[in-house]
Amino acid sequence: MIPTDNNIKSTSEVKVYEVEFKGSRKDYFLCPARIPVKPMDFLIVQADRGEHIGRFIRYIDKSLFQNIKEMKSILRRATYTDIQIMMDNSHKEEESFIVCKKKIEDHDLKMKLVDVEYQFDANKICFYFTADKRIDFRDLVKDLASEYRTRIELRQIGVRDEARRLGGLGLCGRQLCCKTFINQFETITSQMARDQNLSLSPSKISGLCGRLMCCLAFEENFYKIQSDILPQEGGIVEHNGKRYEVIKVDIFNENFIIKDEKKVEKTVHINDFTDFIIIESEFNHANNTNCNNKTECKCEGKDYPEKVEKNE
Repeated sequence: MIPTDNNIKSTSEVKVYEVEFKGSRKDYFLCPARIPVKPMDFLIVQADRGEHIGRFIRYIDKSLFQNIKEMKSILRRATYTDIQIMMDNSHKEEESFIVCKKKIEDHDLKMKLVDVEYQFDANKICFYFTADKRIDFRDLVKDLASEYRTRIELRQIGVRDEARRLGGLGLCGRQLCCKTFINQFETITSQMARDQNLSLSPSKISGLCGRLMCCLAFEENFYKIQSDILPQEGGIVEHNGKRYEVIKVDIFNENFIIKDEKKVEKTVHINDFTDFIIIESEFNHANNTNCNNKTECKCEGKDYPEKVEKNE
């Protein structure tokens, strides 16, 4: 990136602002002190070969950025005229979506058009699409360039980015996390659902994008910590020379239920677990090749841990 504001001589004179654009796309800009900005203000910012409009979300600690002097700058607060231009561009985006979708069909391209975004000054139009593989869209770009006489960009995005741009409601009834506050996607695995004792049914743990829900990662650390403290369900523990089987673990109430050889059940709190000795966990037992009771044993001949599926 190139230096953008020669009047800025010291980083102490500026703040770093997070600005949100259409489709929940976020970027970071410098703002000279001479420009008064309040949260949720529309701002005109520097963009590639022109200007763009976005909404100020929050301040960011400038110590998080190494090359702060090379960041682009906020130019001014948006005026009433600027807002009108933004609304006009919104109508143009709807029309361009229809035109581009028709041209995709004419070129017989296996791609799904997701969204269209006009740069504020109309120096660039970006078309977002999804596809199962790489698409040769050079002829489509030429066709669109001749139609709109401006710079055309076709950007392939993933299904999770598609959900972020379009938005919607999750299984919890709230707006999608990726639309509201998640800035970067993390790798989600089905092992997280197993750790949290959740159903592995795709309809229960998949989001609108068809991939594993991002919220599976929110409490993963808590479950891992609790599983390290408490015994595993199905494991064998010993207390005062007597062996018990762990039949249920309650990580929220921090206790577990054990039963002895006479099937007598007993609830043990986590504070009393230090008096117990772990003889065998379910994981170790499942990998015990000497187990001769795999039909009745909980291991059932399974190989643990099961293969995890990455959510890329």
